[in-house]
Order: sequence, then C-alpha cells, then structure tokens
Amino acid sequence: MIIGTAGHIDHGKTALVRALTGIDTDRLPQEKQRGITIELGFAYQTLKNGERIGFVDVPGHEKLIHTMLTGAGSIDYVMLVVAADDGIMPQTREHFEILKLMGVKHGVVVITRIDLVDKERVEALKAELHEFLKGSFLENAPIFPVSSLTGEGIPALREEIENAASHLKKRVSCGRFRHAIDRCFVLSGAGTVVTGTVLSGEASTNDLMVIAPDHLTARLRSIHVQDEVSNKARTGDRAALNIVGDAINKDTVKRGMMVIDPFLDKPSQRFDVRLTILPSEPKPLKQWFPVHLHHGSLETNARLVFLSQDTMKAGETAYVQIISDKAVIAATGDRFVIRDTSASRTIGGGIILDPLAPERHRRAPERFKFLAAMEKEDNLQALSAILALPPYGIDWLYFCRARNLSEVEAGKLLSSGHFVVLEHGQERFVMEQQQEQRLQKAIVDYLVEFHKNEPDLFGVGLEKLRRDVAREIRAPYFRDLLQNEIDKGRLKIRGAWVGLAGHEAKLSPEDEAIWQRVYKVLKGQERFRPPRTRDFAQELGIDENHMRQILKSCARMGRVYEVAQDYFFPREVLAEIIMIMRDIAEKKEKHEFVAADLRDRLNNGRKVSIFLLEFFDRHGVTIRKGDIRRLNPHRLDLFADS
Repeated sequence: MIIGTAGHIDHGKTALVRALTGIDTDRLPQEKQRGITIELGFAYQTLKNGERIGFVDVPGHEKLIHTMLTGAGSIDYVMLVVAADDGIMPQTREHFEILKLMGVKHGVVVITRIDLVDKERVEALKAELHEFLKGSFLENAPIFPVSSLTGEGIPALREEIENAASHLKKRVSCGRFRHAIDRCFVLSGAGTVVTGTVLSGEASTNDLMVIAPDHLTARLRSIHVQDEVSNKARTGDRAALNIVGDAINKDTVKRGMMVIDPFLDKPSQRFDVRLTILPSEPKPLKQWFPVHLHHGSLETNARLVFLSQDTMKAGETAYVQIISDKAVIAATGDRFVIRDTSASRTIGGGIILDPLAPERHRRAPERFKFLAAMEKEDNLQALSAILALPPYGIDWLYFCRARNLSEVEAGKLLSSGHFVVLEHGQERFVMEQQQEQRLQKAIVDYLVEFHKNEPDLFGVGLEKLRRDVAREIRAPYFRDLLQNEIDKGRLKIRGAWVGLAGHEAKLSPEDEAIWQRVYKVLKGQERFRPPRTRDFAQELGIDENHMRQILKSCARMGRVYEVAQDYFFPREVLAEIIMIMRDIAEKKEKHEFVAADLRDRLNNGRKVSIFLLEFFDRHGVTIRKGDIRRLNPHRLDLFADS
C-alpha cells in the first residue's frame, strides 16, 4: 500500500512522516536548509503483519503542484494534513481537489501542530473540516489531532494506518506493464536506475521492455520494490528498476517517460477524455484552450478540443479531445489533471477513454456512442457495447492496446462471448457471431439475385460485393469472411470474382472450342504481350465482334481480365506479373519502381506495361504517386488461387 501526504506548505507533512516511520524524506540540501519539501520524498515501513508499506511525501508549495501531481497518481490512501495553527489554506483546497480528480477513494485527516494551540482551536478546526469534507470521499474519515514534536496522537494514527493496510483491497496486477518514471540516476556499479510507480501489470528481472515514447529497448537487470530487492514489480508498487540497453543512460531517459511492455509502444499525442472543470474556474474555456497536462509522471503543454460543445464552464463535464505537445502512453481509465499554462491554478481533470483517438470524425454522433461504450469499466460490457455500433466490429489489437489488456486477459475476453475473429496477417477484426451470420446471409442473398440477373457470369467483383454488402468491413478482413463461406462449400472465388458454389457459367460448345485455342496463346510465350481481339479474329478466321463477345463473356466468367480495351490477360498471368513486380520492388532501395522497370522485365513494350500498371492501380495492387509506384502488401494475392 502507498500512503501519500497532501496539504498546504509548512503544515508538517514531512515531520508527520518522520514521526510515523523514523525516516526524514527531505533528501536535498536546499530542502533541509529551507525547511520545505521540493521533490517527492519516500519512506518505507514494515508493519506487524509483515506487510511493507510506502509513504510518498509531496511538496505543498503552489509552485510545486506539478511535483505533487506526480506523487498523487500512485496513492492508495491519503493523509490530508492541516496545521492546527493555520487551518484550511489554498493548497489544502487545491490538493484535495486534485485527489478527487485522481480518483483517490480512501484516507484520513490529520490535524498537526496541536502543541501550538489550545483544545478549543482543535475542536473548532474539526468542525470546519467536517463542513469542508462534506460530500467527498473523506466525509466520514476519522480526524486525528497529532503533534509530531511531542508524539501526541501518533500511536493512534499509526494504528489506524495499519488497520487500513490490512483491510484495503490490494491492487490487482492486471494489464501490461507500465512504470511511470519520476527519477533517473546512475548508481555506481549498477548503471542507470529509474524510480517510479507501476501503473499496471507486472514485470520480472531480465524482462525486455521499451522506454517510451522514445522507443528505447531496455532489459530489467534488477528490481527493488518498497526499498527491498525483489524479482517482480507489480501494479501499485513503488519500484526502482536497474535498466540496461545500448541507448540507455541518464541523458536519454528522463522523468515523465515510461518503462512499458513492447506491445504498448504506440504513443499518441491525441486522446479522447471525459473532462470535469472545477467549480472554482473563473471563466468559460473556449476551443483550443491551452493547458498544462499531467498524466503519470509526465507534464506537457496541450490544447483542448471540445467534442460535444464549443465552450466549457465551471462545474461542467463533457467529452474532450486533448492534443498534447509530447507523445503519451495512456490507457482507458487513466486519470489526468489539467492546469493553466502559468501553473497558477488547477482547472480540472478526468478519465482517459480513448488513448489512440482519431483526428477525423471526432465530433460525429456515432463517436459519442463509442466513447460512452469505452467508459464502461468492465471489458466485456465495453466490447459488447462497441460491437453493437457501426461498423459492428473493432480492430482487436487497437482494443487490447487502448484498454491495456494482457494476452491472457484478451484470450479470456474473447472466450467469454460469442465473438468471431477475422484475420489478416498479424491484424485481427472482432465481431459478434450474429453479425457474421447476418453478413454471410446478405452475401448469399446478393449472389442469388446477381446470378438470376446475370446467369452467364461467374460472379461479381470482390470489391463491388464488399462495397454493396459489407462496406464497414475492410477489404483484407472481408476476404477472410468470404473464406469461411468457401470452406463451408457455399461460395467460390476465381481471382477477384466471387460466385455461389453451385452456379456454373458456360459458353456454347463452339465458343468453348474457340476459347480453348485463345487461352493456349494467352498463357503461352506471348502471355506478357498478348494478341489483341482483332488479331485473334484474323488468326482464327472468325468475325471480330464475335471474338470480342467470346472474350468479354470469359471475362465475366472470371477466366480472363480485360486490362485495357481488347487486351485480355488470364488470372494466373496477372498473378505471375504481380510476383515479378514484387521482385522488382524488393531490389529497389525504397521498394518503388517505374513503368520502364516493368517493361524491361516483361519485354512487352511501354504501352502494354502502362496498361497493366493502370489496371493494377484501379484494383489497388499498386499505389501510384506521379510516375513512381509501390505495391500494396494487402492486395498481392488478389489474383492468386483461392
């Protein structure tokens, strides 16, 4: 358990921790000289039951609120400290508001320096505190009058803390590992050491991690938890990590960075939140309002984009997109605080809902429904709510990253409901089983109607089918959806054409004989520069229009593709050309090529090479920028065998 102090400057927070633990948390010379805390201070104590607890002593000065915020994120239990001779002061109020914004739920109130006042003053302050705390998480918390100088009240407070430590629910080490760095230093004989709070997950000695957001690879050489050697660091721990790596040193690793599981290494400068403005904010905030953002141990400048309104007033709560100057590794459910850019006041705070938010369509009504779904704490409830919204599915890696799910948690979540996973390479798209069944029925119904109207065609183009029936499904996942139906024997694919398994498109026996002679040429030595329609007609001694009709019928059946007017290529030849283009691209430094590269490999002339490339452009196999092209890795199998 981590216990934190909160309260106004010079109200005896450090002296209180020293009285409870025997440890002076002021470690800097200037702290001892001036008698105030400047940096976070830490003390540890072993309780009677053997549990090790930590104390985080935060500075109380208004100009050091940013340091207080770094410590507040790790607190399980707070001691709100108020000096008997001063009473409730400005930073008492600000610290308390920050504790509420950070989601702290448990604590105790401590009146210090009672040796300086009479009993009547203590009782009057108690009454004032009861009124101040009304409606908050400390409304029913006990109030302990103490003197750190004489020791009066300290034993009773220590007993209360031990009781809380034994009864408070321990943090569960869920999610993947995230450790917010608040100090970095070099230890003789060990190397670089970072200290901070484990925000989620757990890590063991020798685990490989990433220092974010700078993508630095590091290994955990050793771990200290609550100031003792340990093999593991878990959620909620104060941990010191001895990290090693090629680019790891005190100049590359800074306060505000995170030690994270490599899977989470997708920092973002744009995230959607539920923001609450404090009642004390004097003026309405307008669009693009500049703020100082605090998340974990990070502090950075940012701007607010209001999603559901154009301004926000004191006491209001709304959906907001935060655009930060620095990249952030956040997760759904993380707490944050915003202050004004001059660091003179706390403006508000809230909960991060989407840590990987989009720039486009951020104010669409469907987006608000999505954010409402992401607000649900239960992962299964959140996933089910999202899958009930268009596009009725979600990128699974995005969902696991946003909600910081471990591999085990993700697996359990998928097995807990009727979910279907569509795959493409390393990517996953998840939908509910009933949605898959609806789409499969819609595909079959569409093809039944299509074959009724076009009986001589093999089927419909794959991309047209997707746009007409399942526009919400990305093309790579749609192919996987179709594959499920192919495996069941309901559909068949030929190149980029899809048809019902039981449908057969046929030519007349005479036309079939002509086609077989043409097909032999199209896949032969001249396959990269085939004869045109009129050339086949002359060679075979038939009418040119009849020849064209046969070839176009074969194109509708999926036997060939009309790359340009009267230029026809079989599916397998197009697949071969794609492999040749891939070989060309792989030999180029930037994996880009021009028409002349293809012309020289195929030896088919510039005109036919241009026809082929423009055909591949239309089908998304190649991506053109000026005269330069590159291959789309998701479309290389478009003309491959199904």
